Amino acid sequence: MLSPFGADKTMTAVLSNQADIGFMGSESSIYTYNEGANDYVVNFAQLTQRAGNFLVSREPIEDFSWEDLKGKSVLGGRKGGMPEMVFEYILKQNGIDPQKDLAIDQSIDFGSTAAAFSGGQGDFTVEFEPGATTLESSGKGYVVASLGKESGYVPYTAFSAKKSYIEKHPDVIQSFTNALQKGMDYVNSHTPEEISKVIQPQFKENDLDTITTIVSRYYEQKTWKEDLIFNQDSFELLQDILEDADELDSRTPYGDLVTTEFAKKGREINF
Repeated sequence: MLSPFGADKTMTAVLSNQADIGFMGSESSIYTYNEGANDYVVNFAQLTQRAGNFLVSREPIEDFSWEDLKGKSVLGGRKGGMPEMVFEYILKQNGIDPQKDLAIDQSIDFGSTAAAFSGGQGDFTVEFEPGATTLESSGKGYVVASLGKESGYVPYTAFSAKKSYIEKHPDVIQSFTNALQKGMDYVNSHTPEEISKVIQPQFKENDLDTITTIVSRYYEQKTWKEDLIFNQDSFELLQDILEDADELDSRTPYGDLVTTEFAKKGREINF
């Protein structure tokens, strides 16, 4: 069984053996490790390498600068969540104080920020897709920046399993990783239009043009990796972001929480 329903629920499912493999934000494995879990969760295949959210403005801004956020109100994410931590990390990298230079509203539920923005709340909002594209297509917002581009290569999502499960079932992990690599090969060898037609049945609430716009955005900024190898540089950047947000007491060893064995073999088999 594979669990994909939110990092906290997914981690609980994996740790309690309700799921063998989890798909979640890599920060969850760091938190669990630091809490002292003996049979901790190890990341074996990284899927995305950029944050997938965008900064949306109420008005079009031709040459956006992060300075434009000073004195403005922004609909953000919950404290301690990756979307909010990445956003605040970017602000600080651009000399903006998240607490003093702007007002970030963290009170709105994650899935309701686009609706709140449409209703008149905030000067800017941080949105994942399809929220960003929906706001644009309705004329109620304008994408002015990609948090994925601005933050750098962050291991935003990865597949992971308990250390004991990986040790007992390396054949399952390898077969699963091989299949994932075939999917990555398809994505990286086909156009956004081709990809959109294939995945459209899974997103019946959106028309093909909307899906194509979304896929194109992610495609152009290289949101997906070419392989599934979880590199140390991105792992350390993730810890930088967690430290910057005061969500990390001590750094965790890359060698404990990441294995690249299966991803490397999967790449060799498929290439």
